[in-house]
Amino acid sequence: MDKPNFRLVSSFSPTGDQPLAIEKLLRGLKNGLRHQTLLGATGTGKTFTMANIIQQVQRPTLILAHNKTLAAQLCAEFQQFFPDNAVSYFVSYYDYYQPEAYLPKTDTFIEKEATINEEIEKFRHAATINLLTRRDVIVISSVSCIYGLGDVSTYEALSIKIEKGKDYPRQQFLRNLVDIQYQRTSTDLLRGSFEVLGDVITIFPPNFDTAYQLEFWGDNLDKITEVDAFTGEYIRDHSEIIIFPAKHQVTTPDRIEKAVIEIEKDLEIRLTELKKMGKDLEAHRLRQRTTYDIEMLREMGYVNGIENYTRYLTDQQPGDPPSTLLDYFPKDFLCFVDESHISIPQIGGMFNGNLSRKETLVEHGFRLPSAMDNRPLRFQEFESRVNQAVYVSATPGKYEYEHCDRKDIVEQIIRPTGLVDPSIEIRSTKHQIDDLLNEIKKTTTKGDRVLVTTVTKKSAEDLSEYLIEAGVKAKYLHSEIETLERIEILTELRTGKIEVVVGINLLREGLDLPEVSLICILDADKEGFLRSRDALLQVVGRAARNSEGHVIMYADRKTNAMRDAIGETDRRRAIQVAYNTKHGITPTTIKKAIVDISRDLAGGPKRNFQKLQKREQIEHMVVELETEMDLAVKNLDFERAAVLRDEIVELEGKMKK
Repeated sequence: MDKPNFRLVSSFSPTGDQPLAIEKLLRGLKNGLRHQTLLGATGTGKTFTMANIIQQVQRPTLILAHNKTLAAQLCAEFQQFFPDNAVSYFVSYYDYYQPEAYLPKTDTFIEKEATINEEIEKFRHAATINLLTRRDVIVISSVSCIYGLGDVSTYEALSIKIEKGKDYPRQQFLRNLVDIQYQRTSTDLLRGSFEVLGDVITIFPPNFDTAYQLEFWGDNLDKITEVDAFTGEYIRDHSEIIIFPAKHQVTTPDRIEKAVIEIEKDLEIRLTELKKMGKDLEAHRLRQRTTYDIEMLREMGYVNGIENYTRYLTDQQPGDPPSTLLDYFPKDFLCFVDESHISIPQIGGMFNGNLSRKETLVEHGFRLPSAMDNRPLRFQEFESRVNQAVYVSATPGKYEYEHCDRKDIVEQIIRPTGLVDPSIEIRSTKHQIDDLLNEIKKTTTKGDRVLVTTVTKKSAEDLSEYLIEAGVKAKYLHSEIETLERIEILTELRTGKIEVVVGINLLREGLDLPEVSLICILDADKEGFLRSRDALLQVVGRAARNSEGHVIMYADRKTNAMRDAIGETDRRRAIQVAYNTKHGITPTTIKKAIVDISRDLAGGPKRNFQKLQKREQIEHMVVELETEMDLAVKNLDFERAAVLRDEIVELEGKMKK
């Protein structure tokens, strides 16, 4: 395994309380602390602190985010910090996923349906291959990392090392590729496929945009060339390469035959149990479905729903945890849990949600009990696989405080820009809409933007309509707004096309909008999740990127949540102001371009289409770009999506010539 060093590239050095935070966290890691917390206020450069720690410890690192969008944003930032190292993106590759389920009340069985995003699948393969071939690896992942992935030892053992100058008997070599799930093609070369043209075998691995052309002289491998898989453009020569399986769920014919024998044995045991309970219908159903799956496994080596038989294919015992991404990491890996107040509860909730659905399927004869072992990790299993973790949040939760001594909670309050937490005031709800309109006009006259948070979707829609009628350039934002439209709204807010966005809880974590100087919280005293202490602190933090940040809470009473949120904000603000005064710092609003997430993930600039001449090549490239555009949309990266759209239009125009 190669051992290149992590090398942090940045024009900045740690400032404010970043150096002290880095020093304390490094000391804790060196002393073997399993749990530490970085309590970092919004905009204090928590990501930069994490990057400095990674460079210091020189260990493979998992950064856990609670959704795909934040994971993608973090991935883009870390790729900028570590351009020479392997920074990978690992999230669920389903664009659409309907799990298999049974509803006893209506006797309704729902078949599993799934649409896989090929671009995300490429990033997942890149992550696992990086982990098995090098040490300088950072993986930014969603909760997908605790779901079954396929046995790591089998995946690694079935990889094929190919060396220039060695002999590879043709038929056996092609058979080996098929055995690790590569498909032979004579038309389009897709990821996970290979084509044979005379003495040249071209293999398109699942983790790259490039393919390997192997030129043979008889059985002797004469040359290995890496080329652009879509344009055929030469990239470089290689003396040796490693081809990993095309799928993570990969096994051998011997293992399948052994698994089938075990499945048949367990089937008979379960059928006997069902019949004793008088469940003849369920027994008949289970025999029919399982027998069909066994036949498919024997004939094809694969079956839809193969994950329900993972235990048999990996030599696991009933109840054993599944193999996950965490098993691909070396034992000494470091874990950062970003926005831990959300991510930790999310990890804890995955197992129970899956358990109930599986129990129903097993009880009614749709699956063998082994299906229960196709599951996410229990929280305790996740904990046991993480030797050292740093929880990162502006509002740490119960778990972080329970597992960290007070001295192990490291604060990072000072912002490198000198920005302080916004001032907060409470105003009566009487005439609040008129007052709100007046404050919006004062703010937008200065060229700044405004966020307004409401409690319900209906109130967000009604308020935005009222503001528009009053001459304000406003739009509302909530969960039912289509992804592309959400991107457009936030982009329009940053560019000034609109001045106000009205939303619900979408205006909390992960939005970096330095143009916003005013946040208005309606119904701040309506106690509940959206108006809890932590939720209010997160909303307040959205105004911390602007030197004139200010928050108005409209309420007729001061709830405990409001009191705590205001008290914590004032505490941080006092520390920040004192630091600025001592060091003569004048706060300046952050100037930050919108990060081009998908381009960073895809690994480079716009492709060269000059060599694309055949219509079928162009058509295939259009499909590839459409896939990337879809990923950019899902990552809320409108700019990248627009670039890809223009490239698609360019290619479509080329086809019309």
